[in-house]
Amino acid sequence: MNTRKAIVLLSGGQDSTTCLHWALKEFDGVTAIGFDYGQRHRVELDYARSNAEDAGVAFRVIDVRGLLAPSSLTDDQGQHNGTSHINADLPASFTAGRNLLFLTVAASVAAGLGITDIVTGVCQTDYSGYPDCRRSTIDAMQVALTLGVGAGDIRIHTPLMYLTKAETWKMAAELG
Repeated sequence: MNTRKAIVLLSGGQDSTTCLHWALKEFDGVTAIGFDYGQRHRVELDYARSNAEDAGVAFRVIDVRGLLAPSSLTDDQGQHNGTSHINADLPASFTAGRNLLFLTVAASVAAGLGITDIVTGVCQTDYSGYPDCRRSTIDAMQVALTLGVGAGDIRIHTPLMYLTKAETWKMAAELG
């Protein structure tokens, strides 16, 4: 019997937790991973661990500290007048390449587990100016990961991509 399995990027927040429960409805087996990227709000990882435990799924934290450019999410040096030091058109909270790194690592971990489905809570509707939350970025990553990982067709699922925050809350309530 061939079971459908997915790996969920779980940060501990509302969006990723909603995606975790979405994945539990859509797939036969779910694993969750989180990332320690030096975020200032480290309590998120505790919530992620607790949410995974409550859902009955395995959870692993991967340490990627020091691999990303600074932002207001990681330190006070990453902001300048409320904007990113990388690009003044981006908010100070933009952490350059964060979702790209997370998806790349997730695809590698997934490949080792025989999984080709990745679920992430990125949302173009509510993306706060983050270029790595756009549909076009996710589509490009899906192609690159499929070509580069060697595990077959990688599918990146983004159940929140076009939802408003109110619609995400509604989905969360419907998923229990």
